[in-house]
Amino acid sequence: MAWVYLIMAGLFEIGWPVGLKMAQQADTRWLGIVIAVGFMALSGWMLWLAQKQIPLGTSYAVWTGIGAAGTFLVGIFFYGDPSSFMRYLGVLLIISGVVVLKLA
Repeated sequence: MAWVYLIMAGLFEIGWPVGLKMAQQADTRWLGIVIAVGFMALSGWMLWLAQKQIPLGTSYAVWTGIGAAGTFLVGIFFYGDPSSFMRYLGVLLIISGVVVLKLA
């Protein structure tokens, strides 16, 4: 169950940078702040639950890896962030590192 909590924590980790991005616009500022704070709380709580059984270093790396890769993809698909082979390679390296930590 700890790995389910950790994956959920990583997915919730994607929500708070999106909320901060929304908060940059005057018409969605407060909604963005509420979304960011809400997702931070959910993500942190799920990470706390996961760390009861998963080592600190592994859980933190997986959590940030999911958050970084997911936020990268949301930025490209929904916010028009630049897309290139090297950027995708960088995210692939992050994911590869997370997989190695899981298998080690």
